[in-house]
Amino acid sequence: MEHALPIIAIVGRPNVGKSSLFNRLIGKRIAIESKIAGTTRDRIYRHCEINSLTVVLVDTGGLEYGKKTNIENDIKTQVELAIAEADLIYFVVDAKDELTANDFEAAATLRKSGKKILLIANKTDAQSASLNLPEISKLGFGNPIEISAYHRRGLDNLEDHTEEILKKLGFTKQQHNDSRSDITNICFIGKPNAGKSSLINALLGKPKVIVSETPGTTRDAIDTEITWQNKKFNLIDTAGLRKRGKIERGLEKLSSFRALEAIERSDITCLILDYKAGISNQDQHIASYILEANKGLLLIINKTDLMKSKEQEETKMIHILKRQFVFLPWAPVIFVSALQKTNIEKILEIASKIHEQRFLRIDPDELYSFMKEVTYKHLPPHMGKRLPKFFSLEQSDTNPPTFTYWVNDPTAIHFSYKRYLENELRAKWPFTGTPIKLIFKKQEKKR
Repeated sequence: MEHALPIIAIVGRPNVGKSSLFNRLIGKRIAIESKIAGTTRDRIYRHCEINSLTVVLVDTGGLEYGKKTNIENDIKTQVELAIAEADLIYFVVDAKDELTANDFEAAATLRKSGKKILLIANKTDAQSASLNLPEISKLGFGNPIEISAYHRRGLDNLEDHTEEILKKLGFTKQQHNDSRSDITNICFIGKPNAGKSSLINALLGKPKVIVSETPGTTRDAIDTEITWQNKKFNLIDTAGLRKRGKIERGLEKLSSFRALEAIERSDITCLILDYKAGISNQDQHIASYILEANKGLLLIINKTDLMKSKEQEETKMIHILKRQFVFLPWAPVIFVSALQKTNIEKILEIASKIHEQRFLRIDPDELYSFMKEVTYKHLPPHMGKRLPKFFSLEQSDTNPPTFTYWVNDPTAIHFSYKRYLENELRAKWPFTGTPIKLIFKKQEKKR
């Protein structure tokens, strides 16, 4: 299966600075940094900009060989699964320590994988005499790239090497434009047993995908193409995503990774919510990943056949959704029953509308008039002594819709005013079911 973005896995024994490197590259403190070996037990995924390329960066637990406990065996299994899925491996070692048996075992595992490897010597902030660089070269991957993740040193060089390798592998800068294929990719995702496969089967009208009452039946993302009202759709069924602490060993973690890949190659993602189980933090976590990937989103409440008072309980559920998904006020909500096949065609109907909205192109003159109207109606607040001035607005891209404001000082615009501008855009042009991106660029003076 091809994935839409290149995948980079960060691998190495415990406490060599993998999570520190992960955090520096994504620019956020997502992974836990700790001097206690083995802090990172589950793989963590985030989008990351590496020069001109967008990648999926994967943090992994520390590789330890010869251990007998379940948790260490589990970490080793997950790291090897991450290696199998990756396009490029960052093999991180500690430049100040002598190499250990775990380093050599990890090197042997990586050689067998046949993947592209970048050997990285971390913690090179010490004096060169105390570093162990000549021995590190003996691992068989050439001279290491020297960095200090803690001090952010050497990261530019690492990114240059990364970009060169990924471009040789055929990955290019991701660009969106007005051209679209004749098929809409719809990913069905959610917690185990929410009814993803049942919904797809109901849409197909035949048991193309295996359905089971046992959570976790679907291991891989399964694609099925259909035609509805002369429109083509590719329905992508995925494995259920559990909370990381509750994910079992082995296959289920690999399934989680492939479910995230399915989001990446989809146009629209349907987040399936189980009416009986209610909304959980994990549902919010999945929604945030979809939002980060800038995909169209449709919230589907399944198992409405269990509702005793349909109208009353749907109203109550809408209120819950508004509280739990306050960051997604633009996402449509559909109530369905896969068991009784009620309201299921509404999924394709609204997915078609979302797809159209993602490619909506606004007339430039309308945008300019809109900008003047909304900025005069509610003047931007001062940021200290700085007063933002808006010069022009253009739609710079579609899929997702992207708008660039040309201003005197992008840093002077308060986040609340950015939210106001987005709300006004959506009031004028709904952009139903899709995130929109606002970019603020500096312009010296009015053109």
